[in-house]
Amino acid sequence: MPDAIFAHPRLAAVYDAFDGDRDDLDAYLAIAGELRARTVLDVGCGTGSLAVLLARHGHTVVGVDPAEASLGVARAKDREGRVRWVHGDAATLPPLRADLATMTGNVAQVFLSDTDWARTLRGVHAALRPGGHLVFETRRPERRAWEEWAADTAPVTRDVPGVGPVERRFEVIAVDPPLVSFRFTYRFRTDGVTLTSDSTLRFRDRDEVEASLAATGFRVVDVRDAPDRPGREFVFVAQRPT
Repeated sequence: MPDAIFAHPRLAAVYDAFDGDRDDLDAYLAIAGELRARTVLDVGCGTGSLAVLLARHGHTVVGVDPAEASLGVARAKDREGRVRWVHGDAATLPPLRADLATMTGNVAQVFLSDTDWARTLRGVHAALRPGGHLVFETRRPERRAWEEWAADTAPVTRDVPGVGPVERRFEVIAVDPPLVSFRFTYRFRTDGVTLTSDSTLRFRDRDEVEASLAATGFRVVDVRDAPDRPGREFVFVAQRPT
């Protein structure tokens, strides 16, 4: 099941207000151009920021996500109806013959078991055309990002249009590498409601990711640095062989 931060309607509605400028999306738009991708599958599209950006630049886009509340926010952004939104996951997609599949943010790390991760990769592989690419990012475990997270616990408040002021608190609740769990707590000041969302990420090292890609039929073409977080993340470029 998706975490509450994506699946609860009230939390999905304020997600973008706390998500920052998403400077990482420009890099994915550039990669789509570099690979000459006409059809793009955005896996774990969430509130649709990348999918809508790609569509506005002329790409045919399919956004898939298991959280219906997040898809509701995404559909509201897609006023021209350019994106095909799919409620589900990568493992249940039909053969789309997509040129490119993407997983941005922490999407690639939400699959905690090897079985779920392999199932997702196989689903993406089947949705791509022969020669199509998969591009995604993962945090480098050796950077121990959770230590920085644990030190940054000051509450953040945003005045969300149509909602009012919302305060968010963040805490790391469990560290058992390769798994790290954390909690968001939101307080809606207008009516005093407090909601929490717990999440867990799996930190895979480069060799583990490359092995999993090879095992599910991909060829690793490149492993890059994330331009918005230099030295902190790997960006994997993999290809379904022709």
